[in-house]
Amino acid sequence: MRLFNKIAAGLLVLTAGAAIAQQASQLAPPAKTVAVTTAATTAPPATPAAQPVLNKTDVDAWLDGFMPYALRAGDVAGAVVVVVKDGQVVTKRGFGYADLASHKPVDPDRTLFRPGSVSKLVTWTAVMQLVEQGKINLDADINGYIDFTIPAYDGKPITMRQILTHTAGFEDHAKNLMFFDPKHLQSIGDYLKMYVPKRIFAPGTTPAYSNYGATLAGYVVERVSKMPFDDYVEKNVFAPIGMTHSTFRQPLPARLAPDMATGYPRASAKPQKFELVDPAPAGSMSSSGADMAQFMLAHLGGGAIGSGRILKPETAEMMHNTPTTFLPPLNRMELGFFETNINGREVIAHLGDTTNFHTSLHLFLADHVGLYISMNSAGSATGAHIIRGSLFADFADRYFPTTEKDGRVDAATSAQHVKLLAGSWQASRRMETGFVRALQLVGQTEVTANAKGELLIPALKGAGGAPTEWVEIAPFVWRDVHGHDRLAAKLVDGKVVRWSMDMESPFTVFERTPASLSPGWILPLTYASLAILLLAFLHWPVAALVRRHFKVALPVEGKARQAYRLTRLFAGLVLVVLIGWMLVVTSMFADLSNLTSDSDAKLWFMQIVGLIVFVGAVALAGWNALLAWKTGRRWPSKVGSVFILLAALMILYVAFTFGLLDMTVNY
Repeated sequence: MRLFNKIAAGLLVLTAGAAIAQQASQLAPPAKTVAVTTAATTAPPATPAAQPVLNKTDVDAWLDGFMPYALRAGDVAGAVVVVVKDGQVVTKRGFGYADLASHKPVDPDRTLFRPGSVSKLVTWTAVMQLVEQGKINLDADINGYIDFTIPAYDGKPITMRQILTHTAGFEDHAKNLMFFDPKHLQSIGDYLKMYVPKRIFAPGTTPAYSNYGATLAGYVVERVSKMPFDDYVEKNVFAPIGMTHSTFRQPLPARLAPDMATGYPRASAKPQKFELVDPAPAGSMSSSGADMAQFMLAHLGGGAIGSGRILKPETAEMMHNTPTTFLPPLNRMELGFFETNINGREVIAHLGDTTNFHTSLHLFLADHVGLYISMNSAGSATGAHIIRGSLFADFADRYFPTTEKDGRVDAATSAQHVKLLAGSWQASRRMETGFVRALQLVGQTEVTANAKGELLIPALKGAGGAPTEWVEIAPFVWRDVHGHDRLAAKLVDGKVVRWSMDMESPFTVFERTPASLSPGWILPLTYASLAILLLAFLHWPVAALVRRHFKVALPVEGKARQAYRLTRLFAGLVLVVLIGWMLVVTSMFADLSNLTSDSDAKLWFMQIVGLIVFVGAVALAGWNALLAWKTGRRWPSKVGSVFILLAALMILYVAFTFGLLDMTVNY
């Protein structure tokens, strides 16, 4: 789970160049023919190296070469890695420490990690069990299963299928997502009823990842089964397949608490307390590596391990192979799982993140292989994300390599395609209520071209920190030159309307930023406005000192003098309020405990004071400008009064547009 729309780098895809070109033809303008060439080689064929065998001996040797150094380089305390194949556990390994202070090693059979959003796979499995029993209809109005109302969007309700595929249209939600103090824990129902996130897309039209949606699914399980959610998953998911060291309960049950791995921002940093997840069905599970092996084996085995069954084979198949396609040929959402196809293999997966724990689970369906890793530190920079992404890619390249070659779009045509893609874009997974909307002002994704006309997205960086290099391999489909990830764009009437990448496309797409929200003009004008207001405020005392020194009176009297002084006072107050917002936002995201009702009073104070100051500044600046022009002041005073008014209006626009005046403590 994540607090923002920034999804960690990791899971990447390689498929046959011919297949990509065929699928991508749907994305290109129909009237235009583009030459796509296939790379050729004149070198004699090399003698093929022996293909590594996916068995315990080889996997353990490979992991011993990969994991210890990766953890040290990434500043990660510990990890568990599990590989399964053909109904058996190939290996389950612990690396590093579950607790650094006591040098307690990671035990794959007992040490508990927090898999974050990988927990959703258990929730989705529970949902599909009830679908299988005829108690949940995937395409029925979700309101038929709950005791409150999710408002329709343009008359259209949402369904469980849309919840499973993250297409219900909810905005993202951060409040009470994670914290440390149990006093903030609520029941699933209370959490859901506290605030229904704004619907920002029509249902079924746009992938937008939603923890609220997953929690809603867990609540439906609870109500339909007439059992508390924790009891249901323990009885119907964990028990049948022998997951004896797993729980969604918070705080941890006494029997499991001693086995919990300590969470660290970095291995070199101080440990943190047990993270509590309020939308529990979306990410509160704690589980051992051995138990996650059982879960993978059950899904790879058509819903069963031996005599233990959690799904019928046809239900498991429906869950694994009912894709929702928005941007072919990129990865798609299944029913709860999402694709991370690689090297021509069909792979379904889920990732998960709390603040300190970072996890990924991948199932190579046709090969009956599963790979799981969970770490108890975020690590330096994006250390944990790089490790899990590299582990998956290197595992696939080692045991499931491909000889397929990509095509190539000629440089001139590719440069034209890049121009069509250039501009400012916003992610479909975003928060639009409350002060967090202000983060969009600096969180837009810019797409441009490098000096050669090649695609450049500065925000997307490789493992080494340099911007990702992209090459167009088919019309409007690009590949990471040094990796597996692809990027594709969708055209409508010759214009690019959305794009995404393999690692995000199942649950997030990027759409054009409306002109009214574009940082291209808003940021420069905001900076200029702040400079004008600062100069106006500073000019007040400086000019007074100069006049006092030369014994010159202020050349305005009465109401004009009052307007002059109040305008400059409020110019300073605008700056003070904005600085206050910066301090509040910084403190809230620096400590999870502040993203709760504990911060409600601060938010109300900032919004009420902001309303008074921002609106007051505009009103006073307007009054001052009117009097400046009516009383016949010199032209510098007249022009200056207009600039101050425009600056105050710009700040009011930003505050109103980006949530600083929403008058809510939901976000």
